[in-house]
Amino acid sequence: MDADLLIVNAAQLLTCASPGGPKRGAALADLGLIEDGAVACLEGRIVAVGRTAEVLAALDDPSAAHTVDATGKVVLPGFVDPHTHLVWAGDRADEFEQRIAGATYMQIMQAGGGIMRTVRATRAASLDELVAQTLPRLDAMLAHGTTTAEVKTGYGLDLDTELKMLDAIRLLDEEHPIDLVPTFMAAHAVPTEFRGRTDAYVDLVVNEMLPAVADLRYRVETPQGEYYVRAADFCDVFCEPGVFDLDQSRRILEAAKALGMGLKIHADEFEPIGGAMLAVALGAVSADHLVRTTDEQLAALAASPTIAVSLPGTPFGLGHHEYTRARRLIELGGALALATDLNPGTCWCESMQFIIALACRYLRLTPAEAINAATINAAHALGLGQYIGSLEVGKQADLLVLEVPDYRHLGYRFGGNLVETVIKRGQVV
Repeated sequence: MDADLLIVNAAQLLTCASPGGPKRGAALADLGLIEDGAVACLEGRIVAVGRTAEVLAALDDPSAAHTVDATGKVVLPGFVDPHTHLVWAGDRADEFEQRIAGATYMQIMQAGGGIMRTVRATRAASLDELVAQTLPRLDAMLAHGTTTAEVKTGYGLDLDTELKMLDAIRLLDEEHPIDLVPTFMAAHAVPTEFRGRTDAYVDLVVNEMLPAVADLRYRVETPQGEYYVRAADFCDVFCEPGVFDLDQSRRILEAAKALGMGLKIHADEFEPIGGAMLAVALGAVSADHLVRTTDEQLAALAASPTIAVSLPGTPFGLGHHEYTRARRLIELGGALALATDLNPGTCWCESMQFIIALACRYLRLTPAEAINAATINAAHALGLGQYIGSLEVGKQADLLVLEVPDYRHLGYRFGGNLVETVIKRGQVV
């Protein structure tokens, strides 16, 4: 067996292996830990995983590979961030100050701030400006160990700007090591020009925006030839009072599903109006936020294939005290993932390490559970669990080397960066 990259002598190798699907219940605490572990990679794929001596013995010529010595360190899969609003222009630092003074998120939004503040800045920005403002955030994500991330539109709320955002996501995906998964989210807020006419805006999303996005393809050129990819893999909607109600959310998601798009939903962040149940009924790949989800809704979610994505950085950023009831979801057998919710209003955080630290404290996850939720289960929340999120033979070689001897330093420590080396598609980046 040949290899062009070897990672050897890891004090702890966390495979996060889960060949049967996302980890649920007690399995969420199983990291597949191998002491003195090694991974062999060839042409961007993993070809062997095991103890160092075993992996080296299986290779025809170990000296032919570039070798990373992980003695005294932890090796694990690259983090997968399945919920971000990465692409935007401007900032909302003044609104943070308003919230400290007592204004609520919804009050700021209803006064024309919040998402609409970022919409105005994003509409005014050129494509080049959007890309330039986003690149530093991507660099920070990579430095902190994220190797794949979902990215939503939703700061355009008109067709031209939503398409501009999709163009920006595609350009960033082409030039940056992080793999980006695009989600169309024109149903992120009701634009000012449609205030008081939400149904009319839903008509626009369903009848004009969604068909245009569903038909849009980008050409990808590779040494093996060219192929075309969809501009957006998923459609998402903000299902909350004052934004899109349950019937409006259903109409948008059903239209997207009919056009062949995968589904996601922002649900139960502020009020449990049925978004989680809608996700289950429509077969959404994930339901996200889930701060106010009821026991009945959690049970339905746990019994379904839909992944529950918790975003602990958002209530933290808002100064709230309620978080996803992750322990109850796990007890019910649900599949839990973690994400940053990186956005300019409530959670400007590029670090999945910090999200893991929050999850340990406020979701009461163990470090092992949080790591699995940020890797293999997060990959399943993007429909990519067969390809990334764990260190298993045949999967993409996305790995991290942490400059710590024990995985529990993730969660235990916060505010810094434990990542020493990031490997993407078998290349040290």
